Amino acid sequence: MNAKNLMIQGTMSGVGKSLITAGICRIYTRRGLSVAPFKSQNMALNSFVTADGGEIGTATALQAMACLKEPAVEMNPVLLKPSTDTASQVIVNGRAVENLSAAEYFKKKKSLMPAILSDYDRLSAENDLIVIEGAGSCCELNLRKDDIVNMGLASALNAPVLLVGDIDRGGIFAQLYGSVALLPENEQELIKGLIVNKFRGDSALFSAGVEILEEKTHKPVVGVLPYTRLNLPEEDSLSEKLSNHTSQKIDIVVIRFPKISNYTDFLPLERLSEVSVRYVSDVSSIGSPDLIILPGTKNTIADLRWLKNTGIAEFLKAKKGQIPILGICGGYQMLGENISDPFGIEEGGTEEGLGLIPMTTVMEKIKTTRQVEGSLENGGFVRGYEIHCGSSHFSKDVRPLISSSSEGIIDERNLVAGTYWHGFFDETAPVQALMDFIFERKGMAPKQLSEMSQRESTNAELDRLADILEANLDMNFLDSLILQDYNLT
Repeated sequence: MNAKNLMIQGTMSGVGKSLITAGICRIYTRRGLSVAPFKSQNMALNSFVTADGGEIGTATALQAMACLKEPAVEMNPVLLKPSTDTASQVIVNGRAVENLSAAEYFKKKKSLMPAILSDYDRLSAENDLIVIEGAGSCCELNLRKDDIVNMGLASALNAPVLLVGDIDRGGIFAQLYGSVALLPENEQELIKGLIVNKFRGDSALFSAGVEILEEKTHKPVVGVLPYTRLNLPEEDSLSEKLSNHTSQKIDIVVIRFPKISNYTDFLPLERLSEVSVRYVSDVSSIGSPDLIILPGTKNTIADLRWLKNTGIAEFLKAKKGQIPILGICGGYQMLGENISDPFGIEEGGTEEGLGLIPMTTVMEKIKTTRQVEGSLENGGFVRGYEIHCGSSHFSKDVRPLISSSSEGIIDERNLVAGTYWHGFFDETAPVQALMDFIFERKGMAPKQLSEMSQRESTNAELDRLADILEANLDMNFLDSLILQDYNLT
């Protein structure tokens, strides 16, 4: 039989759809169902590479993990990666196909619906339950035509919808009642319940609010969820991960590029109690950290120019050999002598790099997307994934960061290192090696870190998320939508 489905939509971006979807995936996976996530279209700069080299949104990969499944391109058929303020790279079934302006994409998106439904059907045939995530607001009136991700998709799949609002940002009545009221009657009928998310304090104090929402919308409020901090990937926009953290014993600065991508790379560092990870976009805020990281970016050349215009580039050059500097993916490319773009993949032309390592990079038409694994010089295991268009070459022999694969560079004399590998810190060995290095430089006694990897930590957090949702959602209501055809208790 075809899988049952449930769709989580929101009143706007950042209301918590992704994590609620992940939590519901974990709940019903723990109860014995074969569950899969599905997000027909996502716009995100945080992406993940599947085992077959396809690219999907990080949030969907997290939801797959919640289902105890390997992420697959069918779970996120369309991924949009903004390259400028007005254009995005369009990725279909895991492969980059073209760069389009917003206007060009709106004309094209309807043609993607057959591929979307085909991917959904494959998942449906293999699972008991598909938990679908919408995108942005469910009722962007100017985007309703040919919608493929919110009510357009819900209607095509006859999916029951739970609508999520964020009370922490205020205006919860306008969010939920307004969203329902703006929908046509046939789509209103698809909304089976409302969720109030990110409530601070005693939810019993909102009992009158629940009554008002139910009276106005004629929909049940199926949960008032508490505001909870979780060490899990979040959406690109509005993420609290990008705010400055209180300084701890070890101070790590991540340069916040305008097109920063895959900053989920640093979650394993953020969960360390003695480490603060600060995201900085101006030179005056850098200070004297123990490590500066140049992260990934969707537009390496444009962000390199931004680095120069802000004065951060000159700061980094001046600190060579004084403050350790690590580059990842696009940040790694910036460390070199120059980046050339003969095919106009990004900006075209050639841009002088920071000159901190003897490396040149050429942007290529074919995008590299693959999972990787190897070992450090000390034998420590490391794995991750690559997502980049450039090919880099060294002008002289260097010491590789990943010794088993001759990948990246480590220059201890000048305190510079770099790698193409996202997820570099997801295993315990590279985190321990980094902490040992920093503790030694600071004259502090080395400290054995927890042997729990980021994967293990994420699994524990997903269980905690599921527990919170089970305690605060009307599970009898959800079960009535999902379990009537399954002999489960």
